Amino acid sequence: MPTGRAVLVGQAAPVRQEHVGGRPGGGASGPEAGGPPPAEDGPAAEAFGARGFAVPGFAAWPVKDSPKEEGKALRGRVPRAAHAELLVDADRPDAVTAVEESNRGRIRELTPIRVGRMAATPFAFLRGSAGLMAYDLARTPMTGVGAQICGDAHAANFGLYGDARGGLVIDLNDFDETVHGPWEWDLKRLATSLVLAGREAGADEDTCRAAAHDCVGAYRRTMRLLAKLPVLDAWNAIADEELVSHADAHDLLGTLERVSKKARANTSGRFAARSTEAVEGGGRRFVDAAPVLRRVPDREAAAVAASLDHYLTTLSEDRLPLLARYAVHDVAFRVVGTGSVGTRSYVVLLLDHCGEALVLQVKEARASALLPHLATIGRPMPEAVHEGRRVVLGQKRMQVVSDILLGWTSVDGLPYQVRQFRNRKGSVDPAALAADHIDDYGRMTGALLARAHSHSADPRLIAGYCGKNEELDEAVASFAVAYADRTEADHAVLTAAIRSGRIASEPGV
Repeated sequence: MPTGRAVLVGQAAPVRQEHVGGRPGGGASGPEAGGPPPAEDGPAAEAFGARGFAVPGFAAWPVKDSPKEEGKALRGRVPRAAHAELLVDADRPDAVTAVEESNRGRIRELTPIRVGRMAATPFAFLRGSAGLMAYDLARTPMTGVGAQICGDAHAANFGLYGDARGGLVIDLNDFDETVHGPWEWDLKRLATSLVLAGREAGADEDTCRAAAHDCVGAYRRTMRLLAKLPVLDAWNAIADEELVSHADAHDLLGTLERVSKKARANTSGRFAARSTEAVEGGGRRFVDAAPVLRRVPDREAAAVAASLDHYLTTLSEDRLPLLARYAVHDVAFRVVGTGSVGTRSYVVLLLDHCGEALVLQVKEARASALLPHLATIGRPMPEAVHEGRRVVLGQKRMQVVSDILLGWTSVDGLPYQVRQFRNRKGSVDPAALAADHIDDYGRMTGALLARAHSHSADPRLIAGYCGKNEELDEAVASFAVAYADRTEADHAVLTAAIRSGRIASEPGV
C-alpha cells in the first residue's frame, strides 16, 4: 500500500485571538526608539515611555481599564440571576426532527446505531444533541464575553490522556464542536449533564442539583484564582492531583487512581494486539469486528494512507523524524462515540522496526453544530475554513497539554482531523459514580472548564462578572435542573418515535 512521500510546506498561520480588556496600540519606531527598525511590511511600534513600546498583539500600557471592573459592570446589563431562565420557544424543533437534521451527511447505514445510542438514556440523548441545546442556549441571557469553547462540554467529555513524557493529564478531551462563543454555553451544558448523570446513577434530586451548583462554584472560584496569578502561572496550570485538591474533590482520588491504571494500559499497542493479525511476509492487518471495526476496499484505504502526506505538513517539523521511523501497514473503518456515529472515521496501523504499533485516528471533521445558532445571536459566520484545522486549533487553545501528533488532512475532498488513537486514554463514567461522588466530579470538571476558558478569555473579566457570592451558582443550577427535565422529555419523544417506526434504531450496538 503506498504511503506517499512527505513534502514539507510552511506552517499554517495562527488565528489571531480577540483582545479582551485592552486594545494594542500602533505607530512607528526605529533605532532612535531604542530597538531594531520595524520590518518594512510589518506593524510598527510606538514608544510610550522609558524603554516601553505599544506593539500590536500585546497589552496596552499604561492600563486604562480594569477587566475585573468591566466584568462587574456587565452584571447591570445581564444580572447573574438571569441565567436561571429557560424560555419556551414555539418554533423549537422536536427531538426527532433535530436528530434527523443532525444525521444529514452521515453514512446512512450507521445512523440507526447513532439513534440507538442516543436513545439509551436521557444523558446519552444530551451527548448527541449539542445542536439542539445550542438552539435553546441562543435564547438565554448572555454577557457577550466570548471564549474558545468546547461546544460539547458534557460531563463525559473529560478524561485522562497521556502527555509526551509518559504522564497522565486530566482535561477536556473532545473538541468536535469547538468554536469561539459564549462561555456560559459550556458551563450550562456541563451543569445540565451532571444533573442527568446523577439521575441515571440513582442520586436524589438534591444531590443532582448540588452537583450542578458545585460545578459552577468551582468554575467561579477557579477563574478568580487564575485571575490573581501571574499570567504564565495561570496559563500553565496543569490539570492534575493539585487541581483535584483545589476543587475539593478528594473523594474522587480513588476513582481517578483506578481510571489511571486502566488508562496506562490503553495504548495503540494493546489495541493493535487485539484488533490485528499477522500477515504472510511480515507486518499486520486489521481484523473485521462488525459493526464497530471493518476492513475497507483497497482504493479507500489507499486514499486515507495518501492523505497522511498532507497531514505531515500540519505538524511541527520536530515531529517528522518520529513518524519517519514508522511504516503504514493497514487502514480500517471504526465507528466511534455517540454524537460522532455516522461520521467517517478510520484507524491507520503504523509499525516501527521492532514491530511495535502506533495507531492514528483519521476522523471526519464536520462543521460545528453550534454555528447556525451563533449566527442567531449576532456572531458573524466565520469564513470557510478546514474543519479539521478548526478542531485541532480549538483543542490546542483549550488544553495545557495536547497530543503531540494532532494534525489535519483531507480525504476525497472531505476534511479530517488526525490524532493518536488510544493514547493512554481513560475516562470516568459520571453516570456510574456513587451518588455522593457526583458533586466531587462536578467541582473537578467545573475547575477544568474554567482553566480551559482562561486561555482565550481574560480570567479577570469573567471572574469580575461571576463574583464572590453564589448568585451565579444558584441560577445555573436552576437552569440545569429545568434543562435536564426538558432533555428527559426530548428523550421520551425519541424513544416513542423509535417504537412507532418513525425513525430507525439499532439498540445495544
